[in-house]
Amino acid sequence: MREIKVPLELINLHDDGFHLLVEVLVFGESYHLVLDTGASKTVFDKNFTEMHLKGTELKISDRLSTGLGTNSMESHTVILPVLKIGNLKIKNFEAAVLDLSAISHAYLSLNLPPVIGVLGGDILLKYQAIINYKKLHLKLFY
Repeated sequence: MREIKVPLELINLHDDGFHLLVEVLVFGESYHLVLDTGASKTVFDKNFTEMHLKGTELKISDRLSTGLGTNSMESHTVILPVLKIGNLKIKNFEAAVLDLSAISHAYLSLNLPPVIGVLGGDILLKYQAIINYKKLHLKLFY
């Protein structure tokens, strides 16, 4: 089994806690996701995803998503050709797609780096994630 270490960035939310950000490569470019151990799935913002799909439609999910400050939210899924986290390359990754514009606006209003989604439990579990807050890195095993 191979191990990779991925650097994390600790963001201070100005008296409202902290978030960990992880850099990912998707659609050929680097972006930030919030690392969320409480999220069951990895989620990408709907507006961001639609900008990069070039005509491919999102699949409507038969599930309503809960959380993110709402009781229910229509969700979609998308197959990402490649999602790269550090040296881990995940091909044909199925991600949830939700409207995360409120999170994006909150980050921008705090002058924080923009985020395009959430790295959730599906990846964290599958790749046996270990989060080291002191050293600010994420270990993944594959």
